[in-house]
Amino acid sequence: MRRNESLDSLEWRVLQIRAGRFRYFSSQWFEMADWHTNPITGYRYDVNEHWSQVNDFSVKAGDIKYVWEKSRFTFLYDLIRYDYHFWEDQSEMVFELMTDWIDKNPVNCGPNWKCSQEIALRVLNWTFALHYYRLSGTLNQALLDKILCSIYDQMRHVAGNIRFSEIAVRNNHILTEALGLFATGTIFPCFPTSGRWKKQGKHLFEREIVSQITSDGTYLQFSMNYHRLVVQLMTCGIRLAKLQHSPMCEGVYTRARASLTFLRTCQNDENGHLPNYGNNDGALFFPLTECSFRDFRPQLAALANVLGVDLGYQTGDWTEELLWLTGDRNADASTLEPTIKPLSVFEKGGYHVIRDSNTITFLRCGKYYSRPFQADNNHLDIWIDGRNILRDAGTWLYNADDESMRYFSGTSAHNTVMIDDFDQMQKQHRFIWTHWIKNAKGAAGISGDEFWIEAEFEGFRHVGKGIVHKRRVVKKVGQPHWTIEDRVLNVPRGMRIRQLWHPDKAFLRDFQISAVDECGEEIPMTVKKGWYSKVYGEKVECNALVFETAECYVQTVIKAY
Repeated sequence: MRRNESLDSLEWRVLQIRAGRFRYFSSQWFEMADWHTNPITGYRYDVNEHWSQVNDFSVKAGDIKYVWEKSRFTFLYDLIRYDYHFWEDQSEMVFELMTDWIDKNPVNCGPNWKCSQEIALRVLNWTFALHYYRLSGTLNQALLDKILCSIYDQMRHVAGNIRFSEIAVRNNHILTEALGLFATGTIFPCFPTSGRWKKQGKHLFEREIVSQITSDGTYLQFSMNYHRLVVQLMTCGIRLAKLQHSPMCEGVYTRARASLTFLRTCQNDENGHLPNYGNNDGALFFPLTECSFRDFRPQLAALANVLGVDLGYQTGDWTEELLWLTGDRNADASTLEPTIKPLSVFEKGGYHVIRDSNTITFLRCGKYYSRPFQADNNHLDIWIDGRNILRDAGTWLYNADDESMRYFSGTSAHNTVMIDDFDQMQKQHRFIWTHWIKNAKGAAGISGDEFWIEAEFEGFRHVGKGIVHKRRVVKKVGQPHWTIEDRVLNVPRGMRIRQLWHPDKAFLRDFQISAVDECGEEIPMTVKKGWYSKVYGEKVECNALVFETAECYVQTVIKAY
């Protein structure tokens, strides 16, 4: 990899870190001297309180992720990359921050021992730094012993509590923890439990990858960003196992290739973005490029390189991550198979994607086999020339006021249909939904000069029995022209249906949108206040477009001026 001394943005970020300012969730900067204070609320957790007693959903404390974010030590990658590209050695500062964390976070006490995934990720980041600075004169034996003792204590915590993630969570948490055990057991054979951790971690990782990713490459959390986390974990796991001459089981390779096909199909070519679909907590493990948070090319390219697959990205800033994690680009990589098609259906996940003339039409309608996070069935995303003209509103925060949390996780924040103000499922506490959608199906095809998607699901069971939302989307071949037909069956008398759209800022300047009912009568459009969260922790006010009717049918036409 060539050194690059013209990385001005990287240099600026390192100057901020030297001044005691740290970046949170890829976009926000805070000056934070300790490890236990929420920079938003100012609340400081009790460092001596046992981790099991820490309240991670306290209204007074605010979102605990704002405490965990600095303690992840993701900022180490900026320091390491800077030292590589600018021929410097900041290992003294790196190790001072690590030892300060050790001194200020007694074992099993305080908020930074609350989540085993956070612990495993911190250990993986420390391990990367130890490897990079292994020949630095700063790293003496006493310092190394102190860090290794902390790594051992932290991974003992993970190993001792991993059953919770196995039984109660079973998502990207268990995968991170399993990789942490596998990596620690492999890289640090000096620990008395290393052999067991290595074996247990690899077994759990293989089992959960095969379980959590379906055969069509879709992910059980129905989230693009969480799927990206899993992509990064697979890259590291597959690479480490290969270096140990003990490859992952074939199921991991199959699921990894399928994931690439699915995510690449949903990705626009102009900027590497995907729909802002599903829960997004702002996490980006191992940031090793200058690409933006929403650009998935670095992570997909790294996994593809491990698998010997060519995604057609050519070269760009995104290649730096694969060079750090996987070595030189695979000159013999084969083109992704099956190749990206104009029309794709991922039946197990319920995703339908049309790629035509620099546009992407994305619709999800699927059933839930595991805990749902958002009530967003039949959500429609539309992209043109890399621009997300009709978009998902995002996530904002995991610990906010009830109204905001219901908005971002509920049907209101998606391009679909509500009945009055009712969500498709019934919201309970925080991440809990009842009346899961169990009956859903969809199909797609091309007829003459039109692509089409037809999808339906049975929902709103807390509103009435047998309510079905049917959606048909027609995209004219080669033209920025869409027709959307929504029919909602068995709506209780006196209730109205509301078709919702969340456009980008300039949508009404560049596109026409109009709707009629089944008799061809125009349905007036109402512009209401909505919210958009591009990245975690930030939201902006924006317009939401609503077509409301007492009838059961809405036909909407969207086209460019």
